[in-house]
Amino acid sequence: MTIAILSGLAKSRLHARTMFCELCPLSKKRDSLPSWLAEGNRWEMVKRIALVVAAGRGSRFGGNTPKQWCDLGGRPVLRHSLAIFAAHPEIDAVCAVIHDDDRALFEAVCADLTTAPGIRGGATRQDSVRLGLEAIAPLAPDQVLIHDGARPFIDSGLVSRVISGLDRYPGAIPALPVHDTLKRGSTAGLVEKTVPRDGLYRAQTPQGFHFAAILKAHQMMAGQELTDDAAVIEQAGMTVTMVPGSEDNRKITTPEDLQRALEHLAGAGGIRVASGFDVHKFTAGDHVVLCNLPVPHEAALEGHSDADVALHALTDALLGTIAAGDIGRHFPPTESRWKGADSAVFLSHSARLVRAMGGEIQFCDLTIICERPKIGPYRSKMVARVAEILEIPAHRVSIKATTTEGLGFTGRREGIAAQATVTVKLQRA
Repeated sequence: MTIAILSGLAKSRLHARTMFCELCPLSKKRDSLPSWLAEGNRWEMVKRIALVVAAGRGSRFGGNTPKQWCDLGGRPVLRHSLAIFAAHPEIDAVCAVIHDDDRALFEAVCADLTTAPGIRGGATRQDSVRLGLEAIAPLAPDQVLIHDGARPFIDSGLVSRVISGLDRYPGAIPALPVHDTLKRGSTAGLVEKTVPRDGLYRAQTPQGFHFAAILKAHQMMAGQELTDDAAVIEQAGMTVTMVPGSEDNRKITTPEDLQRALEHLAGAGGIRVASGFDVHKFTAGDHVVLCNLPVPHEAALEGHSDADVALHALTDALLGTIAAGDIGRHFPPTESRWKGADSAVFLSHSARLVRAMGGEIQFCDLTIICERPKIGPYRSKMVARVAEILEIPAHRVSIKATTTEGLGFTGRREGIAAQATVTVKLQRA
């Protein structure tokens, strides 16, 4: 037996992650999604699922490692797109189709992302997509976005455009017009004909569909060789709309593509700043929770979770740096599992999403607004605790307190407000 003595930081990380795993079934890994579902696991309010296809062996890429597992800026290629989907406020669940031989790699890549267990892929991409759709069918989503795991440079705006396209059509794909002159060539390498480029577009992923329509189309077209999912639904006689794609959304097919992706990533970084604000009113009690610390007071703060107004403001600020919605989108107050939840879980989750996108938290500035209780005696402990949860040095955390000079609801001692500003450095601006 091995006995491990955990440091304060390790205990904090273990507590936050353990609690998150207990409360959020998405984080419970199993050998496969079907077995996970067979155990009775479900998501609440699943409307839209991202299905990332990553079961290929990369015959054109060569080498012993399939391209989706190659390193790209310190993270595997696949991890980049998974992180974007996991953080997107309009994506309810993220699933991936993988090769059985890659299950251990997948578990490592998704260790701190709330993705479902990997789905076993098929012999071809088309088979893999169909198997993935059939695996998530018990969840009955309204829509699905199907993405190639070898396209690491999607962004939240692109995902949102595809989703918007599904408001009017059963299929929506990102696409870019062809600008180069196209030639049809012979097997001998000779030009046979110049092909008019009018009306020609380059299709990308993610491609979005009404779930029932794309599942039925894939089952109807099983065994045929079609190059993307839009072609499948087209063959079934349904309409697909196009939304603007992105020149950055390149697919990695060859080692040269990976090198270009590395060069692109090296020059794509940037700084983001976002703010958060939260308010909670007083209720009966003998203490409030601020920055994950109990502070004696003549009243408590009212809220669905532990009502830690300070951590809620910080959580919203962090989510804002990656355009990932707000705290209510990730931890809906309508869901009973978050009743009384430790807000350190929320802050830790938002920090993991930032790190998953290659982000580094540079600085956090938090202002607590109240007449009472006095914050000064607890400030240093609050700084240490927030730094611990975020896994950053304490000198990157600033906590201040102020009053409103008796004005407004805080001045009348009806509650506490908090505002936060966070600076994050991202691999991709």
